[in-house]
Amino acid sequence: MGLPKRRHSKSRRDKRRANWKLDIPGLVACPQCHEPKLPHRVCKSCGYYKNRTVIKVGEQ
Repeated sequence: MGLPKRRHSKSRRDKRRANWKLDIPGLVACPQCHEPKLPHRVCKSCGYYKNRTVIKVGEQ
């Protein structure tokens, strides 16, 4: 297996690592309560998913 002949500089190393950042997750509005939620997941504020109640939220 080949080995590097010369050491890579810090700038080359840091350029390679520059794209290791987190992305903001894409949020969509809930069709029931219009709160932001992650797509394809149950809404945390109203408990709806695909126009039906999946979990009861806040009713105690």
